[in-house]
This record gives sequence, structure tokens and C-alpha cells, in this order.
Amino acid sequence: MRLICSRLNFLIAFLFAAVVMAAALYLEYVVGLAPCPLCIAQRLCIIGFGLTGLTAAIHNPAILGFRIYTLVALFFVLLGGSFAWRQIWLQTLPPEALPSCLPSLEYMLEVLPFQEILSLFLQGTADCAEVNWTFLTLSLPEWSLLVFIALTLGCLWQLLLTRRPSH
Repeated sequence: MRLICSRLNFLIAFLFAAVVMAAALYLEYVVGLAPCPLCIAQRLCIIGFGLTGLTAAIHNPAILGFRIYTLVALFFVLLGGSFAWRQIWLQTLPPEALPSCLPSLEYMLEVLPFQEILSLFLQGTADCAEVNWTFLTLSLPEWSLLVFIALTLGCLWQLLLTRRPSH
């Protein structure tokens, strides 16, 4: 048994992720906002969410597959939301409490183990605390968190709408 519009739902999820990524790339390349490590992590989560939606739209799964794809998508949006939340928290810290800036990625790859690089990258830096852009008084990570909250609600709604086979 297939959900009537599961393919369409996943395609809409993919297209939404593509629009969010287009906006992020516009802000980077047209407006000139360089992404910090936490911004990049959030982008990767949006890409993971979008690719999950695209894969599910192509696959057009039955109920179990629908739930699995939705849970994978939910994982990406919760992870992305946690990165956005971390960045918002960093923006509230006084300057003396901020973590130091990271050396270049090339340097870290030469001298540090991958796990330590990943840990430093995901903790954020002082760069992550800068508020370089606002719209309607909200900073970019605040808008990002709102997007992740909306996507979380969408995933949960999808899980609740999944019909159970009648036996």
C-alpha cells in the first residue's frame, strides 16, 4: 500500500531544500557572506535532507519505506537545527567567552587527527558568533533554525499521516 502523494511530498521536500541552498549560495556569492563552520554544517544537513527527499521521490516507497525515509530526513533536520541552535547560543556569548578562531583547514589536516578537526569544526568558532546579516531583525542562524523547525514539524506531520494497513 502506498501513500497517495508520498512521491509528491518528497519531491516538494527536495525542491524546498534546493531553494534554501540557492538562498545560502546567493548570500555567499552575491551578498558576500562567508559561511562559518556551523553554517557549512547546516548546509550539509539541508543537502542531506534534500537528497533524502529526492531519493525517496525516485523510489516512491510503500509505508515502511516512507517512514524510514521520513526518519532519515528528520535526523538531518534535527542535526541541522542543533547546529543552528549552537550558533545562536554562540552569538549571545560575550566576546571573551567565545572559542578562538580555527587555523586554516589545510594546516589542520596536516597536524591534527580527523576526529579532532571534526570536533573543532562542529563546536563553532568566534567567526560563528558574528552577526553579519539580519532580515526582519533575525540573524541568519535564527532564520535557519526557523527553517529546521518547520522541516521538523513537516517530518513529524508526515509520520503521523502515514496510513496503517488494515488487517
